[in-house]
Amino acid sequence: MSNKFYIVAAFVIASVFQMNAQTDSLKTETPIQDEFSALIQESNNYQGYKVVDYDKLIELRNTTRSYITELKEEIIVHKNTVDQQNDEIQKLKSELDSTQEDFNRVSEEKDALMFLGMPFSKGGYKAMMWGIVAALVAILLIIFFRYKSSHAATKDAQQKLDETEKEFDAYRTKALEKEQRLGRMLQDERNKASGTP
Repeated sequence: MSNKFYIVAAFVIASVFQMNAQTDSLKTETPIQDEFSALIQESNNYQGYKVVDYDKLIELRNTTRSYITELKEEIIVHKNTVDQQNDEIQKLKSELDSTQEDFNRVSEEKDALMFLGMPFSKGGYKAMMWGIVAALVAILLIIFFRYKSSHAATKDAQQKLDETEKEFDAYRTKALEKEQRLGRMLQDERNKASGTP
């Protein structure tokens, strides 16, 4: 964990150094680098080695520690900011999911039609309506053909009835004539029997 922290700290320091170098080319990158440069310049040479003042080295160490502490605090602030942003991103994602669900529900409701208290999609509603129309047309055709058939049967029955009535009228006329003839014949026979001419 501490190794990772120092790596992150070194990366942040390097980033800060780079940003400072880009913003201000006259200044050195960090106060620590200033102190390192000053310490190297102020040190003495002895047989090819640099002799560094101990107090200045301790001061550099303390400055480095305080700078690292500042960087740690800055890292914590940035981490908190990142955590807050992640929390907000998660919140926005959940709101987006909720909004998407609401949108899908509203789209389904918009595309759905209520018929007899039941929701139908527009396609299902159209299919059902065309099915009802087709069923009504089929029923109408069946009724029409049955009516036509029964009308033809009624017409035939009426024609047969008319023929039967004509035959009956003819039969009745013949029967009446026959009855009248028989009645005359009977009267003639009665007259003959009674002796009246």
